[in-house]
Amino acid sequence: MEEDETLRGEAERAEVEPGAAPGLGRQISVSEFQCHCCYDILINPTTLNCGHSFCRHCLALWWVSSKKNECPECREKWEGFPKVNILLRDVIEKLFSDAIEQRKEDIQQNSDVAHSLATFQKYGNDQMPTVRNTGRISPRGGFFSGVLTALTCVAVVLLGYHWSSREFEDDLLVHKPVAKWTAEEVILWLEQLGPWASHYKERFLQEKVNGRLLLTLTEEDFTKEPYSVENSNHRRAIMAELECVKTLGVKPPQNLWEYKAVNPGKSLFLLYALKSSPRLSMLYLYLFDYAETFLPFIHTICPMQEEKYEDTVTKLLDLKDPSWRQWREFTVKYLFLPYQLIAEFAWDWLDVHYWTSRFIIVNAMLLSVLELLSFWRLWSRRELKTIPHRMWSHFWKVSTQGLFVAIFWPFIPQFVCNCLFYWALYFNPVINIDLVFTEIRRLETQVQ
Repeated sequence: MEEDETLRGEAERAEVEPGAAPGLGRQISVSEFQCHCCYDILINPTTLNCGHSFCRHCLALWWVSSKKNECPECREKWEGFPKVNILLRDVIEKLFSDAIEQRKEDIQQNSDVAHSLATFQKYGNDQMPTVRNTGRISPRGGFFSGVLTALTCVAVVLLGYHWSSREFEDDLLVHKPVAKWTAEEVILWLEQLGPWASHYKERFLQEKVNGRLLLTLTEEDFTKEPYSVENSNHRRAIMAELECVKTLGVKPPQNLWEYKAVNPGKSLFLLYALKSSPRLSMLYLYLFDYAETFLPFIHTICPMQEEKYEDTVTKLLDLKDPSWRQWREFTVKYLFLPYQLIAEFAWDWLDVHYWTSRFIIVNAMLLSVLELLSFWRLWSRRELKTIPHRMWSHFWKVSTQGLFVAIFWPFIPQFVCNCLFYWALYFNPVINIDLVFTEIRRLETQVQ
């Protein structure tokens, strides 16, 4: 009789607990597998370092809203990327299959949950290096790290050479007064005007034209013997450059290396600014460096149809305000493809800087791809509305960095500046190749 009453009592208590697992009475119930975020049964339980377990979508919602890698219950930081506790998940799904199915249906209908899970998983993919089933390590730790190491060694040698030949840099015509030029240096100045100037090289040599004599020459002298510059465009180009020389007292910079020698700080600033923020950098040039830098830039990338010059240097000697057609072409590219403007500018200087221009073009193409992938990522996450906030944050960051560099520029050793300059010019393309491959792998992971 006592046994019957005991069994009856157990059965009654089992009925009282509606979430109990079938066949186990009140020994195990749903309340013992509750998530402490939603206070419902655990779905895809994820266990953190501290030992607490939560529904994976609850943890994702918490992370998206707080952006903190800490336990929602005890606030202990978790390391790495949390994974689903497979053993716990299988046990819960076997004990409470009906409740699990109902919960999963409710979760799938919630778009916020799906978006949070996708964002959380994307964060996890970013944290963990991609390792293929073939056993190959990610390129960042393999091929590209070796390439970067080799290029760094080459850079040390090149920079050492440039540093040891600093006396040669001091002898550049951009530093030497024109009145002290020798006849050979006048020929060097003439040759740098363009290939066409080689026709008049012998005539200048025969007359032994040095710097002082060059300053006395007029356009009428060039039309007569022994110079006989009959081509009006050639004569105009020589006179325009000669007027610049007379005004400045030295040779104006006409290529990248001469510009770097005259303006080391500005060249380093433009190199990094155009790479990280091309639109803001071009706006800066328009506002604060219009005649010296912006005009040559826009006339090179958006030339006027009637301009037919034989070389780059001659084209930049007679600059006028851009036409409406030039402004229209520039504005469209400025808004949508700013790095293409840099590539077009470098392409126009291929005959002067053969390999350097190619490095700049490749880097501009890679940066364009990275920018497009960034916009695609924002669009896929439905975060386009955050673009104004991101732009303001980027503007504030770039302005702060520029101010910091301007303050400490006088105290930075020249050797360090050279290292930074050559690194940005020649090694950034290799780094950006790695970044492009990484972004493509992330896209592949999202698709899968």
